[in-house]
Amino acid sequence: MELRITTWNVNSVRLRLDGAAALVAEHAPHVICLQETKVRDDAFPAAAFDALGYRHRVLNGIKAYNGVAIVSRLPLNHPGTLEWCGRADGRHAFATLECGVEINNFYVPSGGDAPDPETNDKFAHKLRFLAEMTNWFAARKAPLNRLVLVGDLNVAPLDTDVWSHTALLKVVSHTPVEVAALGRLRASHDWIDAARVFTPPEERLYSWWSYRARDWEASDRGRRLDHVWVTPALADSLTAAEVLRSARGWQAPSDHVPVTVTLEV
Repeated sequence: MELRITTWNVNSVRLRLDGAAALVAEHAPHVICLQETKVRDDAFPAAAFDALGYRHRVLNGIKAYNGVAIVSRLPLNHPGTLEWCGRADGRHAFATLECGVEINNFYVPSGGDAPDPETNDKFAHKLRFLAEMTNWFAARKAPLNRLVLVGDLNVAPLDTDVWSHTALLKVVSHTPVEVAALGRLRASHDWIDAARVFTPPEERLYSWWSYRARDWEASDRGRRLDHVWVTPALADSLTAAEVLRSARGWQAPSDHVPVTVTLEV
């Protein structure tokens, strides 16, 4: 079967319901993984997603900030959530589809402004979070694991994942220490960066544009913070990956755009 999985940092799910409808009309993903839902589980707009055909869900919400959700047209087995770094702050949800593919949806801490773990606890938290993820997946590593890791990982690893490598070397999300931490996470299960299978590393690719830009499209100062990775057992299943750049121009957009990956499973 064809399986389309979309990840999208919505920056408040209740503000992006029109965008969700547009996403479904354009891409019809089977599974949508949301980050920064900014809503408690009991206030999640379930009826709106039911109306779109997404009647299965896993929620890990926090009032007014953070929060992740998996909404699906397909049944979700063994659903759950985990908390990291000793904090209950709504950053991970997971479930397994009937085809045996396990989806892990993450919202990695942004890290604040100063890229110094000694003076900035938010940055230290980000590095600890990535390290815990790395250890968790390394402990589960097995050749036949059919895992998908999606989410706002808040790191743009390649020079071509940012509008200016030189200008952003000391800016949180593209510093060498973060890129190295994300590299260790990728190595923890030999993850394959699905978007870069279809867009060569030498080509620029972004999924986030700041609200501060007067004209985001003209300035095009983007970063690729949103990722979909698959384990080697799913490598041959990948058939397409797309960053929905046009979504940044929707009415009342998120500063992130959806990323969709298609697999034959």
